[in-house]
Amino acid sequence: MVSIFVPFNEVSAKRPPEIRNQEEIEITKDMHGRDLHGFEFIKEDLREIDFSDSDLRGVVFNNSQLQGANLNSADLEDIVSFASGFEGADLRNANLTNALLMESKFDDVLIDGADFTNAVLSRIQQKKLCSVADGINSVSGISTSYSLGC
Repeated sequence: MVSIFVPFNEVSAKRPPEIRNQEEIEITKDMHGRDLHGFEFIKEDLREIDFSDSDLRGVVFNNSQLQGANLNSADLEDIVSFASGFEGADLRNANLTNALLMESKFDDVLIDGADFTNAVLSRIQQKKLCSVADGINSVSGISTSYSLGC
């Protein structure tokens, strides 16, 4: 079992021991361009945090709050997100290839150019995302609507 230590008014994340010797990192409002691959965020308040251009490959978001988070151009390949809230988040041009997005909510998100190739999400969320899908991912060249199976 991996523990995440959260002091008052601070959020921190730890990589699982099998990945990176229990490395810990303090999460601030500006996480732009950071290498956070493999970290776990369990029941964390990540609202309004700037993760744009960050490497979030293989990250676990479990019951975390990401409302209004900036994930523009972030690499979210192979993430696992269970019951997390992405309402109002900016996912433009993000890579969500092979993401497992079970029971996560995506109301009012910006997804122009996001690549959801082989992502797993509920049919209800897929329909919501398809209704606003537009653009082509600048890295993969895949259209958002095609990657969602719209």
